[in-house]
Amino acid sequence: MLDKFNRDINYLRISVTDRCNLRCRYCMPEKGITLFDHAEILSYEEITEVVKTGVKFGIEKIRITGGEPLVRKGLINLVSMISRIDGIKDLSMTTNAVLLDGYAAELAKAGLKRINISLDTLDAETYKTLTRGGDLTQALKGIEVAKNAGFAPVKINCVIKKSSEEKDAREVKKFCEKNGFQIRFIRWMNLENGDFSAVEGGDGGNCTQCNRLRLTANGILKPCLFSDIGFNIRETGIEQAFLKVIENKPECGTFSKKGKFYNIGG
Repeated sequence: MLDKFNRDINYLRISVTDRCNLRCRYCMPEKGITLFDHAEILSYEEITEVVKTGVKFGIEKIRITGGEPLVRKGLINLVSMISRIDGIKDLSMTTNAVLLDGYAAELAKAGLKRINISLDTLDAETYKTLTRGGDLTQALKGIEVAKNAGFAPVKINCVIKKSSEEKDAREVKKFCEKNGFQIRFIRWMNLENGDFSAVEGGDGGNCTQCNRLRLTANGILKPCLFSDIGFNIRETGIEQAFLKVIENKPECGTFSKKGKFYNIGG
């Protein structure tokens, strides 16, 4: 479906949880977060109904996000449910890969086509500092298993502060070139200040070409990461939420005082 700025809205990013097994400095506050109550979180059946309705409005591309999606139990079931929906042409997931070695093969079998993995450094101590305790060895193991599972392509998301010429970014790029991965450099963003830019190596952050909507884990359908506009699918109804969110998709992102990266999916 075209929005009022003639953009073809065909991409839905679905956050399945606000929980994560890491505490990355650009995503979560050090003191932790107030988690959604379990009753607020959409069931897999509700998410599937959202996708089915989205297909009617032209959605054909789905990305599963979090938090960290793999910390939610039964995620394989959701992947299988979505992959069987007629009209979905692309199903992918973003993960930090720490748990991926135990799930990659099953995810591929269930119908997941592509995978994006967050990796900002190849230095174990820097990784531990950035993630507040994460184990780089586990992340690299997950990446290797994903490669062997046949996902095509494997994309690496590398957060940078100012430039892709930073030391850690250059090393991650070499790692990707060696392994046949695609790399995307993402500038450190700030939702409240509206600080964002186009993704280097990807199409995110380019408002003139934005084709995506977002569904939060507690059921808010949003037209833009950098906006506080959103419609609760349980209150509004799924079909009306899609109509309203497409009608209200802004020409360009501004800022978000309500949203957080850990519950919108980045």
